Amino acid sequence: MECAGKRQGTRCTGPATRRCARCGAVAYCSVSHQIVHWPDHKEECGRLEQHMKHMDILNEFPFSFTQEATVQVCEKLETRCSVLKKKGVHQMGMWLLNNSWDLSNTFCPCTEPLSMISKHLTSWKEYYEWRSIPLHSPVSLLLHRPLTIYYATQVAGLGRWTSGISHKLHIHYLGPEKELLQLSVFSELHALFPNVHVHIELVGPAIPQQRDGEMIELCNYAHCLDRDCKCKSSSETVSWDVHTSKPSTVTLQLRSGFYHDRYKDIAQDSSPHLIVAPNAGIAAYSSWLPTIELIKDMNIPAVFSDYCKEACHLGASCITGVTGCSLNIPIQLNPFRQPMVVEDSVLLLPCYSNCFLYGMSKWSL
Repeated sequence: MECAGKRQGTRCTGPATRRCARCGAVAYCSVSHQIVHWPDHKEECGRLEQHMKHMDILNEFPFSFTQEATVQVCEKLETRCSVLKKKGVHQMGMWLLNNSWDLSNTFCPCTEPLSMISKHLTSWKEYYEWRSIPLHSPVSLLLHRPLTIYYATQVAGLGRWTSGISHKLHIHYLGPEKELLQLSVFSELHALFPNVHVHIELVGPAIPQQRDGEMIELCNYAHCLDRDCKCKSSSETVSWDVHTSKPSTVTLQLRSGFYHDRYKDIAQDSSPHLIVAPNAGIAAYSSWLPTIELIKDMNIPAVFSDYCKEACHLGASCITGVTGCSLNIPIQLNPFRQPMVVEDSVLLLPCYSNCFLYGMSKWSL
C-alpha cells in the first residue's frame, strides 16, 4: 500500500498503515503526510466513504471460489496464480495463452448452447445456468470480456442484435492489452449474438506494429480438452438458424496506435455501431482527450468501463469537461465484472476488471 501523501514534498517515514478515519480508502505513512494531503483528499473523501460502504455488493458473486478470490485472509489476498492452481488451469490452455480452455466440456462453453437466449442476461448465475456450466468453473475469469461487450449493447440501447433482428454488429474496442493474449475467448460472441456477424476492431498502442491490420476469424468455439467432444470435429460450424442457414460470424481486426490517429483508416472498412473502452482510465491518460472529441463528433454510442467507481467518476468528469455533454448512461455496476479482485496500490477500494460501466447512448451535439 502506497502512502497517499508520498508526493507532497517530503519522503515517507515508513509503510502506509494509517488509514483516513472517515473514508478508510487511503492510507498514510505518518500524521504529517495525512495533514499535508488533506487539501487534495477532502474533495474525494466523502465519495470514497460511500464507495467503501458498497464493498459487500462489489464482492458478491455466485461462484464457489468467490471467497478466496475477493476476500483478504490475514491481510493478504490469494494470488491469481494460487486460485488458478486450485482450479487446475494455471499455465494451461488459454491460461497459458493458447486457443483452448484446457477444461472438460462440462466446465467450459466449447459448443453452441442448448437453447437460444430467451431473455437478456443480467448476472453471472443466469449466464452459467444458460450455458450449463457449474459454478465452480473458473471460465468467468476470462469470459468477463465478451460478456461485458454483450452487456454494453444492453445499456447502450442496442439490444436488437441479441435478438437477431440486425445481422451485422460492428464494434470498435479501444485500448486492448491482455485481450491480445486470449483472443479466442471472443468466440463466445457466437452464442451471445446468434445469427449476427460480429466484427470487432481492436485498436490501441499495445498492439505490436507487426500485427497491425491482422484479421482473425473465430469460426468455432474455443476447444475443451475432451478428445471425443464434438468441438474437435473438423466439420464443426457455428450455426443457429436451420431454417435460414445463416451462421453467426465473429471476426477481429487488430489496429496499432491511438484511435484518433487510426480512425480514418478504420472507417473505410468498418463504421461502428458501438464503441467499447474497457478499463479505460480516461482521467489518467491525456491521450484520451482527442479520442473523446472524435467520439463526440462521430455521435456513436460509447460505453467505458473501469476498475472502481472513483475511476469512473473521474473519467466521466473528464468527458463532460471536454465535450460539454452530460453522460446519459450513468455509472453502474457491471454484473459481468471479472470475479477476482485487483489490488490497487493507492486505494483500498475493492477493484475488479471491467467493474463499473458508464457512457453515452447518444451525444448531444
